[in-house]
Amino acid sequence: MLALIQSYPLLLGFFLLLLDLLLWQLIPLQKRAWRIATRLVIFLLFSAVLLAAGMSPLQPPPWADDVARNLMATVLEIAWWLFAARTVTVVFGLLLVARGSHGGRLLQDVLGALIFLAAVVAAAAYVMQLPVKGLLATSGVMAIVIGLALQSTLSDVFSGIVLNTTRPYQIGDSISIDGTEGKVVDIDWRATRLITGTGSLAVIPNSVAAKARLLNHSRPADRHGLAISVVVPAKVRPKRVFDALEKALQGTSALLASPAPKVSVKASTLESVEYEASGFVADAARKTEVRNQLFDLAHRHLEASGVMWNVDLGLPPRSRQRELLDDVRVFRSLSSEERDALSQRMTAVEYLADQVILGIGDNAEHLLVIGSGVVQASVRNGDTLLEAGRMGPGEVLGIEGLVDEDQSLVEFRTLTSCLLYRIEKEQVRSCLEQRGDVQTALVKLQRFRQQSRASLLLQKPAQVKKGGFLSWLHK
Repeated sequence: MLALIQSYPLLLGFFLLLLDLLLWQLIPLQKRAWRIATRLVIFLLFSAVLLAAGMSPLQPPPWADDVARNLMATVLEIAWWLFAARTVTVVFGLLLVARGSHGGRLLQDVLGALIFLAAVVAAAAYVMQLPVKGLLATSGVMAIVIGLALQSTLSDVFSGIVLNTTRPYQIGDSISIDGTEGKVVDIDWRATRLITGTGSLAVIPNSVAAKARLLNHSRPADRHGLAISVVVPAKVRPKRVFDALEKALQGTSALLASPAPKVSVKASTLESVEYEASGFVADAARKTEVRNQLFDLAHRHLEASGVMWNVDLGLPPRSRQRELLDDVRVFRSLSSEERDALSQRMTAVEYLADQVILGIGDNAEHLLVIGSGVVQASVRNGDTLLEAGRMGPGEVLGIEGLVDEDQSLVEFRTLTSCLLYRIEKEQVRSCLEQRGDVQTALVKLQRFRQQSRASLLLQKPAQVKKGGFLSWLHK
C-alpha cells in the first residue's frame, strides 16, 4: 500500500477528493452524522497520502525540477487547506447541534467565511510562498474601501450577529417590530423575515430590528397576554362596569388563573370612560379566539347589568326579560308578540355563588334562562367532575324532557351570584307545537351538548413538541 502511495500519490489524492464529493452527494441529508463522519475519514486519509508521499501543506512541493508534478502537488496542497476548512466548518455545525445551541444560519455563514479566509491566507503563505504581510496590508486597505461602500449592509450583518447572540426571538416566534407583527420564518445575514396576519411577507433589516422596540408574543412559551377595551358613557357607575367585566373574565375557562385576570380604567373623558379587561392564555394560537369571546361576553354582561348603548328613546321601555329573549337562540324564530307574551310568564330567581342549580340526574321542572352571572357546566368522569364549559347571559339550561332525555347529565353550578329566569315547560311545549323551528333549535342544542360531553370524556392530553432555532443545521 505504501509503495502504491509513493508511486501514484497525486492520482490517489485526486481520487480521494472526487470520492468525497461523490459520497457527500449520495448520503441523504437526513443522515447528517454519517455524511460528516465520512468526510472526516476521507480527510484523514487524504492527509496521510500527502504525508506518505513526502508532501506537507506547510511547505512548497519538493519537486521543483518537475514542473507538471510540482503543479499537481501544489494544487493538492491548496486543496488540503480548503478541504480542512470545509471539514472544520461541518464538524463545528455538528457540535452546535449536539450542544443544543440556538445560533442561526448567519453565525454559520460568518464563521465559515472566516475559516475559509484563514485557509486561503495559509495556503498562500505556506504553499505558494507569497508575501502575506503585503497581501494583508493591501487587503486591509481594500476592506476599508469596501466597508465604507457597504456600510449599511455591514450594519445589517453585525446586527444579525448581535440578534443571534442575544436571541430576543427565534424562528417560529410571533413578534412585533416597530408595529409590524408576524411570525418569524427566517433570519439570515441581512434581514429577518416575517409572515404577517394577512399572509404577506415582511422583510425587516437586522439593523432596524436591533434598534427597534421589539415585542415577543411567544415568550414565555406558556403565558401569553391579551386584553380588550370597552368605552362606556361616563354617567355609568364604574362599579357596575367592573362587576360586569369581571364576570366576563370568569365566563371563559381559557384564561389562566395565575396571573389573575384584572379590570382597570385605561382612560377617561367628560363623556366616556375606557375600561380594559386583561388576562393570559397558555396557547398563543388561541389569543384571537379568546379575545373575540371576551368581547361577546363583555357585551352580554354589560347589557345584563343595565349598561346600554344607542338606546332609542322613542321606543317604550322593555323589561329585562323581554330584552333577554332577543338574545336566546332557541326563541329567535318567535314573533315579537310571542316573545312579549312569553316574557310576561318568566319568573326571576336569584342564586348565590357556588350553588348547584341543577345536579346530575335531576329532572328540571322549568326551563332556565341566565339573566346575569356565570354558570359552570361539569360532567362526571368516574368519581370526579370535569368542567365542560361556562355559560353567561342569554344561555339556557334545563332542556331535559323537552327533547329526549328526562334527566340531566350535567351539573350546573354558579361561579358568581346569578339571576335566572324560569319558564314553565308547559309554555315551552306549546311553543314546540306551534313553532317547528323552536323544536329544531332545541334538538341542535341538545346534540351539540352531547357531542361536547363525549369529546371531553374521550380527549387525550396533547403532546408538546419542542422545537429549536437551528433549522439550518438539519439542511
